[in-house]
Amino acid sequence: MADETPAPATETPAPSYSLVGQYIRDLSFENPGAPGSVLLGTAAPQFSVGINVGVKKQADDLYAVEINITAKAERDSNVLFNVELSYGGVFRVKNVPENVLPQLLMVECPRMIFPFARHALASTVQLGGFPPLMMEPVDFQALYIQNLRNLQAQQAASSSPAN
Repeated sequence: MADETPAPATETPAPSYSLVGQYIRDLSFENPGAPGSVLLGTAAPQFSVGINVGVKKQADDLYAVEINITAKAERDSNVLFNVELSYGGVFRVKNVPENVLPQLLMVECPRMIFPFARHALASTVQLGGFPPLMMEPVDFQALYIQNLRNLQAQQAASSSPAN
C-alpha cells in the first residue's frame, strides 16, 4: 500500500491594506480681519465646509489618498477665516481585487485618516483665534456614491448627441 499525501493547496494571499504614513501636503489659513475678527460679534457666523477625496498611485502597491477640506466662516458678509487643508495618507494595498479597490481607496482609507485631518483643521482654526472647528464624521460611502453618480451623469451628457 503506497503512502499518499495530498498535493499542497496553493493558497491565495489574503487581501490587506495598511497605512504607511501620513502628511499635510498643503495648509492655508487666512484671517483677513485680524485682530478685529476674533472679537465677539453680534451675530453667529455662517459656516461653509467642503470635502473631497483624491487618489494617486505611487507604485505597484502604494497609493496616496488625500482628503481636501475647505472651510469658511463669515459674519455680516465679512470673512472671519478661510482654511484649506490637503491631508494625506500613503497606503500599501496587497491582493485586493480590482473591483473592490476603488471603494477601498475612496471610502475606507479616507475614513482611517479623517480623524487626524479633522484634528489638524480644528487646531489650526483655534490657533487663528477662534473656537476649534469641530467637523462631524463624514460618510465617505455616500460621498463616493455621489461622485460616481456625478461622473455617470457627466459621461451620459457628453455621449448624448447634440440636438
